[in-house]
Amino acid sequence: MTSPAPLDTVLALLRALEAGGGAEGISPFLAEDYTLYEAPHLLAPAGATRNREQTLAGAAAAHEVISGQRFEVRRTTCEGTRVVVEAEWTATLLMDLPHWDTGEVIRARIAAVFEVRDGKIVSQDSYDCYFTPA
Repeated sequence: MTSPAPLDTVLALLRALEAGGGAEGISPFLAEDYTLYEAPHLLAPAGATRNREQTLAGAAAAHEVISGQRFEVRRTTCEGTRVVVEAEWTATLLMDLPHWDTGEVIRARIAAVFEVRDGKIVSQDSYDCYFTPA
């Protein structure tokens, strides 16, 4: 059986996140050696690097922080096993965070670079730009 196209794998991951699948929902898309790199942004000023287990733990806890997560994909670019996604991300906050209160919709413009191998995502480099309330 052949693996899905890299873009299909990445888009399926985004749909699983939107469906609120948590760790169970996204784990089928992540390779055992998966690494997430987050460039510095408003909620993580120093940035972050996470392995698969840390990423899954974060996904498992996400239902305590946000609901209604959505990705409006604006543009994709694919070259071999690399996929770049530009999207508008939104979610409703279930708790207060710096700059936002419970119930507010948080919004970010994101660009993420994914590397896919054998139908699994092996790395993701995310560059998130959060919009703060006026």
